[in-house]
Amino acid sequence: MNWNDSLQKLKGIGEKTAQAFHKLHIDTIGDLLRFYPRDYDLLEEITPVSALEGGKRSVVRAGVAGSISEKRVRSLTITTVYVSDATGRLLLTFFNLPYIRHELRPGTALYFRGTVSFRGKQAVMEQPVILTAKDYENLKGHLQPIYSLTAGIHQSIVRKAVRQVLENADFPETIPSKIREAYKLFSHNMAVSQIHFPDHMAALQEARKRLVFDEFLFFLLQVKELKNSGTDLTSSFPMLEVADTGRLLEALPFKLTDDQNKVWEEMKADLSGKSVMNRLIQGDVGSGKTILALLALLMTAANGYQGAMMVPTEVLALQHFEWIRSLSRQHRLPIIPVLLTGSLSAKEKKEVYQLVESGKVNCIIGTHALIQEAVRFQKLALIITDEQHRFGVRQREMLIQKGNTPHVCVMSATPIPRTLAMILYGDLQISVIHQLPAERLPVKNCVIGVSGRKKAYQFIQKEVEARHQAFVICPMIEREEESDNKLENVLEYAEKLRAELPESCRISILHGKMKQQEKNRIMNAFSGGDIDILVSTTVIEVGVNIPNATVMMVENAERFGLAQLHQLRGRVGRGKDQSYCIFVHAVDPEKTDARLKVLESSNDGFYIAEQDMKLRGPGDLFGIRQSGEMNFVLADIYQDSEILLMADEACRKLTEGQNWKEMPENGPILDALERLSRNNIDFPSI
Repeated sequence: MNWNDSLQKLKGIGEKTAQAFHKLHIDTIGDLLRFYPRDYDLLEEITPVSALEGGKRSVVRAGVAGSISEKRVRSLTITTVYVSDATGRLLLTFFNLPYIRHELRPGTALYFRGTVSFRGKQAVMEQPVILTAKDYENLKGHLQPIYSLTAGIHQSIVRKAVRQVLENADFPETIPSKIREAYKLFSHNMAVSQIHFPDHMAALQEARKRLVFDEFLFFLLQVKELKNSGTDLTSSFPMLEVADTGRLLEALPFKLTDDQNKVWEEMKADLSGKSVMNRLIQGDVGSGKTILALLALLMTAANGYQGAMMVPTEVLALQHFEWIRSLSRQHRLPIIPVLLTGSLSAKEKKEVYQLVESGKVNCIIGTHALIQEAVRFQKLALIITDEQHRFGVRQREMLIQKGNTPHVCVMSATPIPRTLAMILYGDLQISVIHQLPAERLPVKNCVIGVSGRKKAYQFIQKEVEARHQAFVICPMIEREEESDNKLENVLEYAEKLRAELPESCRISILHGKMKQQEKNRIMNAFSGGDIDILVSTTVIEVGVNIPNATVMMVENAERFGLAQLHQLRGRVGRGKDQSYCIFVHAVDPEKTDARLKVLESSNDGFYIAEQDMKLRGPGDLFGIRQSGEMNFVLADIYQDSEILLMADEACRKLTEGQNWKEMPENGPILDALERLSRNNIDFPSI
C-alpha cells in the first residue's frame, strides 16, 4: 500500500464515502494517516446517582423513572425525562432530539454518559450519550480516537479505515536511526499506529512526541535552506526616504509609540540600505503593526515600486484594503491599492492581473491568491505577510520568487518568547513592539463556571441594549458522535442563546466550514452593526477589527492555551468604550482559575506566552491547539517548546560541516521532503 494511493483502494470505501472524506481534505492513504484524532475517549466507571459531582463527566446505569416531557422554545425542541437507580433520580435534557423518546423505554436499564450539573439539589445531564450494556462493555478500558468529522462520516468509518491501513502497510522511516536513538523516539510506523490507537496514555505521549519532533525538524530544515539562500543579498530596489511618510504621520489622529518609532526607523534603514530586508515584526494584539506596514508600502510606492501584503483571511484582506484606500484618498498619497482574493470572479481576477502586471497599481493586498501562477508583478520591491504564523515557509518563498529578491517583512501578533522566535524565524531579524497605544482601555476580565451563564447572558443583553455587540466563542462547530459533551458547539449554542435572550437580539453564527462568501457576508454584517451577537469558533481570532464589540465570552476556556485566549480577548477593547471578557470553565475550576488569573493580572502577550509554556507543559494532550502556528498539524510551540529545542539541536547536528543533502544518513529525510514537496505539504507530520 502506497502513501499516495487513493482512499478507494480500501475495502468499504466507495465513491460516495470517498466524496464525504474529500470534504475533510482526505483523498489518499497519507491524508488519512495524517488525519490525527483531536481527542481520545475513555469510559468512566459507573457512578451511583447519589455520588455524582457537578462539572464532572460520569456514567450512570439507570432506568426511565417517569413520563417524557417535550416543549418547544422558538426553533428549539427540549426533551426532558427523569431516570433513576437505587440511590436517586437524575434529570436528562435533550435539545432538538425528538426521536430520543423511542430509545427511552420504561423498564429498560441503560447507561447515560455526560457532564453533571446541579439545579438546586437536582442532578442534571444535558445531551447525554446513551449506551447499551453491550456498548459499555466493549468500550470500557480502551482509548478510542475521536476525529473532527463532517456530515456523512461517522467515527466508526474513520476508525475502520485507519485500522485497515495500519494492518496492511509498512511505510519507510523518515529520519536516520542515530537521531531516533539520540532522542529516544518511536519509529515512524509505531508513532503513526499509536497516535491513532494508543495502547495506553504513555504510548500516546511517546507517539505524539515523535510526530511533533518530525514536524519541527522538517520545518527547521526548510528555514535553514531559506536562510542560506537569502543571506546578505544585495538589494535590487534601492530606496530613498520620502516626505509622504512624514506627512502621513503628521496627519494621523494619534502619535506613534516609542516602540513603533524605533521599529519604523529600523524598517527605513532596511529599505534604504544595500542589503535586502528580512525582518520579523512581533507586536501584541492592537500594538499598531499595520500602520508600520502602511508606511513601508507608502515608501515603496513613492520610490516607484510595487508592494504586496499577504494576509490569511479574505475578511482581513478586505479590511486592510478599504483602510489603505481610504487613507490614500484622504491624504492624497501616491498609493494605488488593489484587492486580490480567491472569491473574486474569473473576470475580476483577470482585470486585477492586468493592473498588477502593467504597473498601474503599486499596492496589492490579498490572500494566498497572491502566489497563484497567473499573478505577475512589474516591480515587486516589498513583500509583507501579516499574521506570519498562518503561512508556511514554502508559501512565503513562492511569493518572494514573484520578484527579483524583494524586501521581506513578516508580522505576527502571536506572542512567541524570544528564545523560540529566534529558532522559528532563524532567517529573519526580529523587531518587537511591546507598548500599546495609551488611549486603549484595558479589558476587564471575569472567570465563571457554567452556573454563571445566566448572569452572563443578562450582562450581554444589557450591552446589546446599549447598542454594543458581543462575540461568543465555542471550541466546536457541531456536536459530534461520541464527542466530549463538555465541549460547547456553535450550532446548538446559538439555538440555546436564542431561547434565552429576547427576539430583539440578532444572533448569527460563523465557523470554518462555511463557504468563503458566506463568511465574508456574516463578518460584513457584524462589522456594519446588523448582527448583535456572533457565535463563532476561533476563526474570528485573526485581525478582525470591530470597535463596537465590547463583550467576548469564551466557552470551555479551560481547553484553550493562554496565548490563544489572549488573542481572542484582543478582538474587543478596540473602541472607546469599556470592554469585557468572560471566560467560562466547565471542569476543574481550581486549575483553570490558576491559569486564567494570568490573563486577569497582565495584558502583556509575551509574559502570557511565557506563563502558558510553564502552566501547560508537554502532558496537556487534550487542549484545543493554538491558532495554527506555522501551519503545524500536531505541534504547538508553547506546549512542545522542549521538543522544539531538541529538534533545533538535531537540525544543527545534521547540517553542520558539509552539505547535509549529500550525507548518506540523511537519505530518509530527503525522501520524505521530496514526497511532501510532491504533495505540496509545507510541514511534514509523519
